Amino acid sequence: MKKKICVLFGGESTEYEISLRSALSIIENLDKEKYDLMLVGITREGKWKLFDEDIQKIFENNWYSDNLKNVSVNLGELDSSLIIYNDDNLKKVKVDCVFIALHGANGEDGTVQGMLKLAHIPYAGPNMLTSCLGMDKAYTKIIFKNANIDQADWVEVNEYDKNDIDKKIKEAEEKLGYPMFVKPSNAGSSIGIGKAKSKKELIDAINEAFKFDRRIIIEEFLSGREVECAVMGRYGDVTTSCVGEIKAGSEFYDYDAKYSSASQSELVIPAKFIGDIEEKIKEIAKKAFIALDGKGHSRVDFFVDEEKGTIKLNEINTLPGFTSISMYPKLFMHEGLKYSEILDKLIEIGME
Repeated sequence: MKKKICVLFGGESTEYEISLRSALSIIENLDKEKYDLMLVGITREGKWKLFDEDIQKIFENNWYSDNLKNVSVNLGELDSSLIIYNDDNLKKVKVDCVFIALHGANGEDGTVQGMLKLAHIPYAGPNMLTSCLGMDKAYTKIIFKNANIDQADWVEVNEYDKNDIDKKIKEAEEKLGYPMFVKPSNAGSSIGIGKAKSKKELIDAINEAFKFDRRIIIEEFLSGREVECAVMGRYGDVTTSCVGEIKAGSEFYDYDAKYSSASQSELVIPAKFIGDIEEKIKEIAKKAFIALDGKGHSRVDFFVDEEKGTIKLNEINTLPGFTSISMYPKLFMHEGLKYSEILDKLIEIGME
């Protein structure tokens, strides 16, 4: 019997387009001999729709139409099912596992994970707690500090601090010094991130970051090589990939450097290091994943300065990109897994 796999994509997030790219790659690589696919798209407005048309429309970002049937999670009977409906016609479909191809708010932040848990529907990826904490940079920093993981120092700024923003700016200047980075606490794909080399640039970056979240962080500038490690596994039983390096095509690895067709950024897999640095990176990646009670998969990002001998964790991404150019699948593919086998393993962990 084939397993019924629901691929959930789109969503109410600034990372909507990235979700579409991830979903398309996942759909194309899921083994059709093993799985019966059910594709559910979420519009920017939050409408859930059953998509059963040409998947090329997902790539072209014109998948939505009013004629698509509505979908809702069946919270009433706890039988791992979704409800498909149009007018008065209702159909219940039992789902073996949901593969969440969402990124950012209302998907990567534990909201969807919590709803699926209430409906008793298995899903691939981290649990609700891991997702909540992993999405919020301010809280992950607290967790990692408690776990004695070396990371960039920071200053947290909340929306209610705007009335006395000069106090926060002074704190950041004294604690961090220029240059520094400003980031929305709850955002991914480098959206809303700015680099500040002066007080004026810092004020501009703060204003820009607040467009995307009510809490932001001002972060110490980290020099060195930007590297990433993929992790996969169950609670405490975690496998790491090799380490890949990002050579950004711009001043830092921003949204355009990641996804623009004109990007000059380069991914180097595997990255080359001296001594035992790679093994240390893998151990810290595993430690960070376990500190967040992780299961399923995540990608852990670092800055490495070999001259100073430092390895500093930048952030963890609990639902990393699965596009054709994304680092996560590329790292495990270098370890000998096919893209489809990576998906198989994540579904297996989710169904457990």
